Amino acid sequence: MLMYTIRRLLSSTLILLASSVVTFALAASVADPLAPLRQRRPPPTPQEMANQAHLVGLDRPWHVRYLDWLSHAVRGDFGTDLGGNSVNQELGEHLSLTLRLLVFSMVLAILLAVVVGVLAAVRQNKISDYASTTVAYILIAMPTFWFATLLKEFVAIRLNNIFFGGRPVIGIYGASSAGFKFGHTPSEIFWDQVGHLVLPVLSLAALSYAGWSRFQRASMIDVLNSDYIRLARAKGLRYPRVLVRHALRNALIPTTTVVALGVGTLLGGAVVTEQVFGFEGMGKWLLDAIKQSDPNILLCWLIVSAFAIVVFNLIADLLYAVLDPRIRLS
Repeated sequence: MLMYTIRRLLSSTLILLASSVVTFALAASVADPLAPLRQRRPPPTPQEMANQAHLVGLDRPWHVRYLDWLSHAVRGDFGTDLGGNSVNQELGEHLSLTLRLLVFSMVLAILLAVVVGVLAAVRQNKISDYASTTVAYILIAMPTFWFATLLKEFVAIRLNNIFFGGRPVIGIYGASSAGFKFGHTPSEIFWDQVGHLVLPVLSLAALSYAGWSRFQRASMIDVLNSDYIRLARAKGLRYPRVLVRHALRNALIPTTTVVALGVGTLLGGAVVTEQVFGFEGMGKWLLDAIKQSDPNILLCWLIVSAFAIVVFNLIADLLYAVLDPRIRLS
């Protein structure tokens, strides 16, 4: 297990290094730090343009700029944005919001996918199986922005009135209304934060669960039809024990792969979802950086996203070894 883990760590490090090269190339080709200066009226002189280009390092070769950025990035220093603010500080503020959204969405989506997928497989070709399949296909067919907009338009007002005393649940938590945190109890602040997470979490979780549950169902059906499951039943083992201890463990391996690869989809969906619900997390930060052509924020966002995807794939590899010990020897 130790050697298997070391091999996976080394391969993940190389993938992350390659991702950083691609990330830097994309940001360098898309972002233009001199765009605000070019739009100034009266237009800047060539000398002013040259001085600013030297200030942000555009007069140096590409590989030199990349190595300089990488040497700072590995130490956790992503520099400053075009306004002179620390990118690290902005990252902490926006990432903390998006992490809440992604963690709750993933947990809810995984639980729903496993439970619904297993039940649909056990009751294959029954009414419950057809119902879960229909719901899943409808959700899969819905674009992220459309489903989020439906929740915002038709659910938000009722949610406000029923559970949160008419307070709006669109926008970021408590701070969405100036001074909300002052003069309110910790319990009120907590439930206000929960209220602002409900709809974005439902939006992301529902669309992710739909696809994942289909993989779980198909994998569970294959396992239930295998010879060793029939043998376990022939030996007299109780069906719930066979289902949980023998079938589910092996059926989770394909789902683990899909969930790990789905992190990138969740991050992309979070950008749209945050925009619809006014949730000022990493998605809004990215869109603002694109509008302003801010290279350091783009680099930071892309490398953090690549890091998250690589880490989740590493976790998936290690879970394979836990679920099926034979994988460690491959």
